[in-house]
Amino acid sequence: MNTFFMKEAIIEAQKAADLGEVPIGAVIVKNGIIVGRGHNTRESEEVAYGHAEINAIKDASAKLGSWRLTGCSIYVTIEPCPMCAGALYQARINEIYYGASDPKAGACGSVFDLFSVEGLNHYCHVFPGILSDECKSLLQSFFRKRR
Repeated sequence: MNTFFMKEAIIEAQKAADLGEVPIGAVIVKNGIIVGRGHNTRESEEVAYGHAEINAIKDASAKLGSWRLTGCSIYVTIEPCPMCAGALYQARINEIYYGASDPKAGACGSVFDLFSVEGLNHYCHVFPGILSDECKSLLQSFFRKRR
């Protein structure tokens, strides 16, 4: 685990906040190098799938020239939702490091755990709680200002 990469995901989350988006950010790392970056773009692009993880997968896939992101890890500021956990599974991401848990939509242990389902052909290793206070504070501050 490397907090440097989570701090980079937090920078992506701040980019989302600056756009008026929910501040969630993600980076994808391979061999110690960031190969993909993403932040929420649901509102600005008006697409339901404009999540940080999806945008980071698209960026990494374009840079690496493959949809298979085997050997890659993702650092994301909040626990992936069902859609994003499924996309990470499909992309063959090896490890998921996340900051804040999501008790309403988390698919890596909070609401349910996609990667505990038996019979899948690929499993991601999940590491929760990386800089969780900073990640949670970003979200709380954003929603406090909106209310």
